[in-house]
Amino acid sequence: MLQVPFIRENTDLVIAKLGKRNIDARPLIDKVIDLDEQRRNTQTKLDSVLAQSNTLSKEIGNLFKSGKAEEANRLKLKTTELKEESKQLVEELNRVTHELGELLHNIPNVPHDLVPEGASEDDNLEVFRAGDVPELGEAALPHWELAKQYDIIDFELGNKITGAGFPVYKGQGAKLQRALISYFLDKNTEAGYEEFQLPLLVNSDSGFGTGQLPDKEGQMYHVTADNLYLIPTAEVPATNIFRGDLLKEAELPKALTGYTPCFRREAGSYGAHVRGLNRLHQFDKVEIVRLEHPERSYKALDEMVEHVKGIMNELELPYRVIRLCGGDLGFTSALTYDFEVYSTAQKRWLVISSVSNFENYQANRLKLRFKNAEGKSELVHTLNGSSLALPRVVAGLLENNQTVDGIRIPPVLVPYTGFEFIKKT
Repeated sequence: MLQVPFIRENTDLVIAKLGKRNIDARPLIDKVIDLDEQRRNTQTKLDSVLAQSNTLSKEIGNLFKSGKAEEANRLKLKTTELKEESKQLVEELNRVTHELGELLHNIPNVPHDLVPEGASEDDNLEVFRAGDVPELGEAALPHWELAKQYDIIDFELGNKITGAGFPVYKGQGAKLQRALISYFLDKNTEAGYEEFQLPLLVNSDSGFGTGQLPDKEGQMYHVTADNLYLIPTAEVPATNIFRGDLLKEAELPKALTGYTPCFRREAGSYGAHVRGLNRLHQFDKVEIVRLEHPERSYKALDEMVEHVKGIMNELELPYRVIRLCGGDLGFTSALTYDFEVYSTAQKRWLVISSVSNFENYQANRLKLRFKNAEGKSELVHTLNGSSLALPRVVAGLLENNQTVDGIRIPPVLVPYTGFEFIKKT
């Protein structure tokens, strides 16, 4: 959430930067400033009325002590009027504060200067590419056909048990999943991230803190009986560990990693592009989260990007890194890099990771601060990244490593899988 003082001091800059998101922000920002003026004026009036009331109360007490009851009772009538006025002012202050808060909740983060102009994913900027796309020929199969042929993922069984988007992994497919999770966690902990095992359901305060609530697109599963939400990513519970905290500057950075299943309704997702593992309602993901001093958060973002590159290089998958344009940028993000793996059989790029800096946008919602060297409290910067999401990694591994002898497992995973090839049973 943007801070009102920042908006007031940088009005034109905020409007210009939100323009990168293709938003005409002038009416929104003008409304914020107008409501903040109303809030300030109402607070000033309330403070004045309360001060008058306190002064009169003391005067009334002195009058009673002096035996001037009649004069004291006349003043009591005035305090009654002031109490009624203060009640009305409190109601007005609450109304304006609520309206201002609701407006701020619906204004996205301002993009960083590096964010490209653009309206959609077609305008994203490729900044890096690595790995060779294998020549598989016309006989190359997409991962859903390979999964069926090698009997490692059963989409129909998942549909029977739950519904579309809930696949069942079996045999070597299940072992590959477990191997990837262990490998990702090991890589992350070796890089200094502390491992956490996190809840899969969160309360509304947690969802609000990281920006998943209000759920404008209806993508979260809501357990209505207990008003809890299934997590869309481990970012939500991991970041909320620190909600409301005041950290010491020496405690920064905080670096966390965790594996969780993730749940997304993916409402409105249809078509061939969501077939197989391309888009699921339940999937496994290993996440990395960082809390950083504002002065080094972009250095940390670069470090996170390099970390994910290292994993992709070891998996020997062809991939590229994309800097998202304003029109494709997530609501809470200031700058995001997407990693995409090339699906040789589908002849298309599949997003497998997003690495983002939210600057202090989430921290403001979370009331997450640190005490700086001057002893003043300051909002931290939060960052997160997929390291990595499994479904499309698995899709890339299956499609790019299919051979006449079976599906080859990258050497870095063999100690985790215990086998070098997925073979037909």
